[in-house]
Amino acid sequence: MIRLPAVWLTFLLASTTPVWSQSEPPPVNWSSLSPDQQRALEGFHNKWDTLPPGRQQTLSNGASRWLQMTPEERRGAQQRFHNWQQLPPDQQALIRQRWQHFQQLPPEEQAAVRQHYRAFSGLPPEQRQQLRQRWLNATPQQRSQMLQNMRERRMQHGPPGSFHPHFGPPPGRR
Repeated sequence: MIRLPAVWLTFLLASTTPVWSQSEPPPVNWSSLSPDQQRALEGFHNKWDTLPPGRQQTLSNGASRWLQMTPEERRGAQQRFHNWQQLPPDQQALIRQRWQHFQQLPPEEQAAVRQHYRAFSGLPPEQRQQLRQRWLNATPQQRSQMLQNMRERRMQHGPPGSFHPHFGPPPGRR
């Protein structure tokens, strides 16, 4: 049986959908949800008709996404949500603010951020820790210079995905 706490599903959905919307989507009728979606969203059943249409759409999409996840992906999502719940409210607010800022970036800048995140995540833990420590120990001026250097390298080496300073050009372009 597929059951999700309402709070967990809400977080899963909020993390994949922009917080703002330029036009309100049409309402989602409870009866139009699949039986599996209804089971996943059963905590919302009694108040479904009172939810804004955008929220209904977000929940419906998130339930579909949840149902398509493997058990391993679900465990990972639950762990990330548990970690989120353990954060202090001010840290959650900062993360939300950064997410909103990221959503406002042009697609090519979003791609660059994702690429840098993947590259950083692919580094050995010791090297990631060294880079974090270097950033934390840097003065605001040094941090600005580091960011400027990254932008300049990106401009010299083409669009996102074409080059990474730690790994070199993609295969086939060496």
